[in-house]
Amino acid sequence: MDYGGDGPPVLLLHGLAGHAGEWASLAGMLTSHHRVLAYDARGHGAATRCPVDLSRAAHVRDAKAVMDQLVGEETPLTLVGQSLGGLTALLTAAAHPDRVEALVLVEAGPDGPAPELPERIGSWMDSWPVPFASFEAASAFFGGGEVGNAWAAGLARTPDGLHPRVDRDVMVATVAENARRGFWDEWDRVRCPVLVVRGASGSMRVEEAEQMRVRHPDTDVRIVPDASHDVHLDQPAALYAALRAFLGQPPAR
Repeated sequence: MDYGGDGPPVLLLHGLAGHAGEWASLAGMLTSHHRVLAYDARGHGAATRCPVDLSRAAHVRDAKAVMDQLVGEETPLTLVGQSLGGLTALLTAAAHPDRVEALVLVEAGPDGPAPELPERIGSWMDSWPVPFASFEAASAFFGGGEVGNAWAAGLARTPDGLHPRVDRDVMVATVAENARRGFWDEWDRVRCPVLVVRGASGSMRVEEAEQMRVRHPDTDVRIVPDASHDVHLDQPAALYAALRAFLGQPPAR
C-alpha cells in the first residue's frame, strides 16, 4: 500500500492480526514530509492466509523484498513497526544495516523468551465472537473508538457477518519463535538511531526499554500518555509528534 507523499521513504509494519490499513491516521500526517508505504504481513490481510514459512527470517525477507521493489535496492529508509511488526523492523535493521537509516519501535523490543505467548494468543482469538454481527459490534468488542474501528476494518464481510482475515492457528504459529527465544543478539547489531515508543498503559516492560537504551546508547525512549499497546490507533497525533521530533521534521501542514 502506497499512502503517497513526497520526501524520504517510511515503511510501516503492523502487528499481529493487524493490517496495513490500520496506519491510515498516522500515514496521513507523515505524508506531509515523507513517502509512506505499508503492506500486509504474510498470514494477514490480503496476503496469503496460510503461508508455509512463518519464521521471523521469512518476515524479514518480505520486508526486504518490499523495500527493494517499492523504494529501490540502494535507497535507505525509516522503518516503523508496532508490536510484532516492530520486531520484524528490528530484525530487518539488524540484517540490513545499510538499508535502514532510522528505526521506530512502537511497543516492541527484543525481549524473550515468552513461553506463555502462543497459548495467550490462541485464547485471545478463541474469545472472538465470530462471526461478528456488524461492524459496530466488532468495533465495540475491540474496545470501540479509533482502536475498535481499525480492528473491525480488518475483518472480511460475508453474508453471515464479519470474519477474521487471519487464521487462528497461523497467528499462534507466528509467535512460536518468540516463545522460544529473545532477540538481544540482533538488537546489538542495530546500527542506526532508534526511537522506542511505549504506551503509558501498554504492555511493553519499562525494564526492556531501559535495557535497550543501555545496550544501544543511540536510542530515545518516549512514553505516550493515555495510550495502550495500540499507540498508533488511540494516540496517532502524539505518536506523530514523537516521530516528527525524532526525524527532525517540521509539523504537518
